[in-house]
Amino acid sequence: MEQRKKIILIGGGFAGLHLAQQLNSSAFDVLLIDKQNHHQFQPLYYQVASARLEPSNISFPFRKIFQKSNNIQIRLAEVTKIVSSENKIETSIGDFNYDYLVIATGCKTNFFGNEQIQKHALSMKTTEEAIEIRNSILLSFEKYISAKDHEKEALLNIVLVGAGPTGVELAGAFSEMKKYILPRDYPHIDFSKLKVILLDGSKNTLNSMSEESKQASRKYLEEMGVVIRTETVVTNYDGLTATLNTGETVLTNNLIWAAGVTGNVIEGINPENIIRNRYKVDRYNKIQSTQNIYAIGDIAYMETPFYPNGHPQLANVAINQGKNLASNFLNLLKGKPQKEYEYKDLGSMATIGKYRAVVDLPFIKFQGFFAWYVWMFLHLMLILSVRNKLSIFFNWAWSYLMKDSSLRLILKQKK
Repeated sequence: MEQRKKIILIGGGFAGLHLAQQLNSSAFDVLLIDKQNHHQFQPLYYQVASARLEPSNISFPFRKIFQKSNNIQIRLAEVTKIVSSENKIETSIGDFNYDYLVIATGCKTNFFGNEQIQKHALSMKTTEEAIEIRNSILLSFEKYISAKDHEKEALLNIVLVGAGPTGVELAGAFSEMKKYILPRDYPHIDFSKLKVILLDGSKNTLNSMSEESKQASRKYLEEMGVVIRTETVVTNYDGLTATLNTGETVLTNNLIWAAGVTGNVIEGINPENIIRNRYKVDRYNKIQSTQNIYAIGDIAYMETPFYPNGHPQLANVAINQGKNLASNFLNLLKGKPQKEYEYKDLGSMATIGKYRAVVDLPFIKFQGFFAWYVWMFLHLMLILSVRNKLSIFFNWAWSYLMKDSSLRLILKQKK
């Protein structure tokens, strides 16, 4: 009897999860290795950070997802090195051998080499980091009550660096919190002094979207009282003072960095096959100059006729690369030809607040009330479990009707 081939999959984000689901109950033995024990729905991190959703609403344990699987195993570990000459990986819990290796490690926050900013700024690439932002913001208001006068300005300035979807959605959420929630929680604080400041080095908010979306998102945010400074870069931050490229300074205890991402590259792949911290792959997602190592999702750099500079680092790209690679693995067993990957642009969207969203589809672009409903519906459909869909829907409905949530918990870890 022929021995079953073993696939090691590193990372359970959108790309890794969909590959594993497609290979569930297949003739492959799949070992999924991740530093977290759960899949995280990153598009809704900002709602955890702004106390609108509980972390469990957007987190899905791998062992729950695959509890009925007979060919998928889970290991909680960090992969430290790939030894391709031995078809082996080294991890924090030991070494593992593979027939095929799939890297789906995604991205982390890019601080562009500024160690001072990295040390003091808040970022939002994991559920834990989203909770840390929530803790920090809520703690600032608690500290404000007993703070000295010279400390108060920094506690009421929330600075967001990066006006892509993450920055824009956070800015809108904090602005709504300022208007509807905080005055009821802290009736003795004058929240007219609270500033939500959004900074970006480009000329626009949502700079990668259509002209209509750029203009609409800026208009919505300004209507909500967000202070927007484009063509402005933060050059330093020491935990209290943010220094801008204009020479100005802003006092803040909460600077949230959403200005870029960089790939989670693992030691062991030839540097010649890495471009801008992403693995160079062919049209089948195989890393160039390797025989059995693949990369999918944000960590993969694939040049195609439609995307000569690589695909955008979006969830849809990751999901479909995972599905396509799984299909090719199954075709391999059946002796069928492999299928090249190409991304069909399904559009992009962002929500700015209640009744305010922007949607760019290939055939139409629209903003406002209807866009807000489309954004909510599509994100709800992408949530994995029915229980979580219902829980998120209930939270959104309650927030819509009552302009409130009951999730403002400060959860501090003991050191």
